[in-house]
Amino acid sequence: MSRSATPPSRVSTDAPDTTDRPVRRDARRNREKLIAAAQAAFAASDGPVALEAIARQAGVGIGTLYRHFPTREDLVDAVYAAELDDVTTSVSALLDQFPADLALRAWMGRYSTFVATKRGMMETLRAGFASGRIAPPSRERVTATIATILARGAADGTLRADVDPDDVTTMLIGVFLTIAAGGPQEQTGRLLDLLIDALRPRTGTPGQQE
Repeated sequence: MSRSATPPSRVSTDAPDTTDRPVRRDARRNREKLIAAAQAAFAASDGPVALEAIARQAGVGIGTLYRHFPTREDLVDAVYAAELDDVTTSVSALLDQFPADLALRAWMGRYSTFVATKRGMMETLRAGFASGRIAPPSRERVTATIATILARGAADGTLRADVDPDDVTTMLIGVFLTIAAGGPQEQTGRLLDLLIDALRPRTGTPGQQE
């Protein structure tokens, strides 16, 4: 009897292996539930939130939380990035409504409010802002948003054309560190106004040397 042309051990390899798909779907759902639970917990608390409480609220074990987010900083990064979408996508509507300098000021105000509401994760955010560790992709998104507004402002003459967008991001982070340290909200507004003034084109004044 001749051997089969196709060894039995290889016959099944032609069919797609779908055994791990439910696992991936479950892992994705668990991650989404953890982020949603963390968002609610961080917003409701005035101080640090126990990770065990977040896992319990999400309906998973603490081991599942740590598999997705090995550290508290990883979880804060994920929540920060998820909620940043609403802030960064609002810029188009603002540019349609206002000149670029006013759109930038309105956007900065919205961003500062976004940061100020992160009460339960403020200590982690503050440490991350200070070290530069918090979500580099999120910082890049913020910088890209600022670059869009600066380009519009350079075109319509309301903002300087010689500004590095990342410098503006760095100055914004300085303002947010003031928020995180408990600075008064009215000071935040004044700092943002000063920042916008610094970004407007320089104009000559009487007695000023050109």
